[in-house]
Amino acid sequence: MKTRISKHFLAAVLVSLAPCATVLAQGAPQDSTKESFNRALKDEGKWYFSWGYSRQQYAPSDIHVSQPELGNDFTVHKAAASDFPGSVSDTLNSLVNFDFTNPQENIRIGKFMNPEKTFAIEFSLDHTKYNTDFGQTASVSGTINNQPAPGSMALTPQNFTYALHNGLNHVMVNAVWLKHLRGPEQQAGHLQLISRVGAGILLPHADNTIFGKENQVGPKNENICCFSSNDWWQLNGWTVGTEVGLRYRIYKSIYGELTQKFAYGALKGVPVYKGTADQTIWMSEQVFSLGFLF
Repeated sequence: MKTRISKHFLAAVLVSLAPCATVLAQGAPQDSTKESFNRALKDEGKWYFSWGYSRQQYAPSDIHVSQPELGNDFTVHKAAASDFPGSVSDTLNSLVNFDFTNPQENIRIGKFMNPEKTFAIEFSLDHTKYNTDFGQTASVSGTINNQPAPGSMALTPQNFTYALHNGLNHVMVNAVWLKHLRGPEQQAGHLQLISRVGAGILLPHADNTIFGKENQVGPKNENICCFSSNDWWQLNGWTVGTEVGLRYRIYKSIYGELTQKFAYGALKGVPVYKGTADQTIWMSEQVFSLGFLF
């Protein structure tokens, strides 16, 4: 079922790109297109950078845990999870205390690829956070301690803490389109519709305790990234997403942006104590950011 959903999601992304491909195919002659592309690469003021913060909501997800040495091979079904900090006020308190990386931050850096500044290629980092909710009772199947799983289990800090808490990091390359809505173009007061489609990798930091056994991946300042079993951040999956919202030019070179993003991620080999975990995640995200053009 999940495979069919993910295929449908990818198909929808490809369909959304089809009109853009048609427009490009029907545009100016090849030489003219090439000249515009080269001019866009050389012109000044075609780059942009933004920093923002976000909130995430997650669909219930199945988490499969494999710990062969411990006799564990089980799945926690439809586990509910939340982001962190737990409220907007917590996020604001972090910013007041100059702890700018405690909330879920978002970075975008892009380059306009046409003189009209309506199409860009962009790198993005969404430092989202994922934490299973305590107090819930989830159904469980498989084997625990070489015995059949009990059927259901209360998720508590000791028996099942599963967090991608120092980042369920979505690192993506996006295609970006902007459409004029109102106001003077490329000046203060300019309002645009912005949309993104992208794909990339997941670099999570796993922080979990399963049946009293805490996962240890090594100190952050010694093993940073990305392929060793004791690295702080590890390459554990891939992600695709689409995003739509509004960009408003506050000043000629400064803008604010508010967007809604939907993303799908597939995680495999997330480290747990003497084992790994696999999971797929559907995420809804609201992002507010400030940026400037240069």
